[in-house]
Amino acid sequence: MNDSADKAQDREDMVRLQIAGRGIEDERVLSAMRSVPRHAFVPHNLGEFAYQDGPLPIGEGQTISQPYIVAAMMEAARIERASKVLEIGAGSGYAAAVAGKLAAQVIAVERHHTLVNSARERMRALGYHNVDIREGDGCDGLAEEAPFDAILVAAGAPVVPEKLKEQLKIGGRLVIPVGDERLQELQVILREGENRYSEKSIGKVRFVPLVGQGAWPDPDAADEEQPDSTLPAMIRKQSVPLPDPHDPDFGAAFDRYADRRIVLLGESSHGTREFYRARAAITRHLVEKHGFSIVAVEADWPDAGAIDRFIRDRPSLDGRAEPFARFPRWMWRNPEIAELARWLRDRNRGLDEDSKTGFYGLDLYNMTASIDEVLAYLDHVDPDAAEVARERYGCLTPWQHDPASYGRSALSMGFAQCESDVVSQLTQLLEQRLEYEASDGAYFLDAVQNARLIASAEKYYRIMYYGGSESWNLRDSHMCDTLTHLLDHGGPDAKAVVWAHNSHIGDARATEMGRSGEHNLGQLCRERFGDDVVSIGFGTHTGTVSAASRWGGEREVKRVAPSREDSYEHQFHLSGCDRCLLDLGPSLSADLRSALEKPRIERFIGVIYRPETELLSHYSEAVLTDQFDGLVWFDTTTALEPLPENPVSLDDDAAGAVPDTFPFGV
Repeated sequence: MNDSADKAQDREDMVRLQIAGRGIEDERVLSAMRSVPRHAFVPHNLGEFAYQDGPLPIGEGQTISQPYIVAAMMEAARIERASKVLEIGAGSGYAAAVAGKLAAQVIAVERHHTLVNSARERMRALGYHNVDIREGDGCDGLAEEAPFDAILVAAGAPVVPEKLKEQLKIGGRLVIPVGDERLQELQVILREGENRYSEKSIGKVRFVPLVGQGAWPDPDAADEEQPDSTLPAMIRKQSVPLPDPHDPDFGAAFDRYADRRIVLLGESSHGTREFYRARAAITRHLVEKHGFSIVAVEADWPDAGAIDRFIRDRPSLDGRAEPFARFPRWMWRNPEIAELARWLRDRNRGLDEDSKTGFYGLDLYNMTASIDEVLAYLDHVDPDAAEVARERYGCLTPWQHDPASYGRSALSMGFAQCESDVVSQLTQLLEQRLEYEASDGAYFLDAVQNARLIASAEKYYRIMYYGGSESWNLRDSHMCDTLTHLLDHGGPDAKAVVWAHNSHIGDARATEMGRSGEHNLGQLCRERFGDDVVSIGFGTHTGTVSAASRWGGEREVKRVAPSREDSYEHQFHLSGCDRCLLDLGPSLSADLRSALEKPRIERFIGVIYRPETELLSHYSEAVLTDQFDGLVWFDTTTALEPLPENPVSLDDDAAGAVPDTFPFGV
């Protein structure tokens, strides 16, 4: 083990600030916490976080407890040098090692075989010869080894197991979290006599559930043996099985939502092939059978405009930057989008302009491309105005290729550095609408929206360095405003299908986002359009995904960790549904609605995926029935594959490769 001076100092700081600083006074406990190298008990790539005051994932859906909680339990147990200690839920072995510094003998029980093996190896390597790691169901304790001076339970139980109380010596203490599966009270049980116990609570805690006889049921047990009243069984009974997305009947399953003006289609990752195929199938059905004319996606307006021009058979705009060239390219440069674009173009052919389906981007990141779009439009219809715009947008020029750096500069040079010029340009463009429509009406919507995007993006990059909810809220407000403008432009009969991540289309008020002051597209649409909007989330249990390890990094095909036992996804996995739709609307039974209204954690994977820190990085608490109107489930999914760098033209009349002209050889 590499125990450098830096690590020793980190431990000293941890004890001083997080443990002694919060009221732990037992010097033996403080000394033990200083001496046990916590970084040796966490995955190697999490070593830098080892001495922060928080739990960390260790595999098998388990966590290593935060240092303060470990110290608090040790102090409450009053372990002496001659004590015999039982620990339930050994995990990585960290708490057992700390107890081993205090007691004569420690026996730790763990139910996960892989964790048992790794904990045993750590004890051997680190020299904790008085710590014995055993595999088994800790709910029963170890009667053959009883009595114990102290019993420590590192998992939350619904009640205090009687068998554990009975295995205490008189005068011994049991320290155990008691409560529901999400929040517990840390209880200290003192055995005062043969049949006499006292107890006290020492604070609120969050532990993983204690699974086994007399505690919470094993979620991996075969649910064929469970009654129909279990949550997985109710999900299976009320879900609609779905065929393969290429089957025409797949889209038909969503006819129940076709009377809405807006259908929001989510995804729980930005790199899952099944989500793209499913949304494409639903979109084709809604366009062909129910008159939806707007496809709006979580992409930049100028980039999506390349697809829109292709599907409408409009000419390309000369001199434009390559669309979808920035990270993450795979989100839109993929076969599923190419196939949908071909289908939309074929359907649009022969229709009048007002009847054609359009493809639009809602997002605001690509400030550079939007500036180019507005200037090109003005060059065409009003060269003098173009020169004025260049002067105004010149204020942003130094940051065009690194717009995030503009936010850093704005903080030091004045908050509204370019705001007045950008807004002035937008206002001028809107005021001259009638004149411009007369000369180039087909492209006016495109230019106006690009001007709106610049104004919103300027604010976004200026405030993003403050953190918190403001930049997120601006982005989703911009997306909702853009969607509203598209519907207004299309007239009262216009209907839109929207593609965006679950974190955008699910109602933020039903998630931790809302509690932290964030709103999102789904919430704003419900507030603005009421019953005319429906939100459909997507989820999966495991498989592979296309994602990067850091922003701007290379695409990797990563294994999606099986869903956590305390998640909504795990309940759907236990239902046995391979591919299904659960309608969360009025048709949902009262019993299932009540069960799903219990808050659970839910997984969100974006373009970045770090499975080694899933609990911290990719899970958030939600109430599913308030978040979505329906959920599409794929139990096992596969990674979205990008198109090659030099794809074949999507124009059936063209042949050969068309390098550097993605997406459509135009």
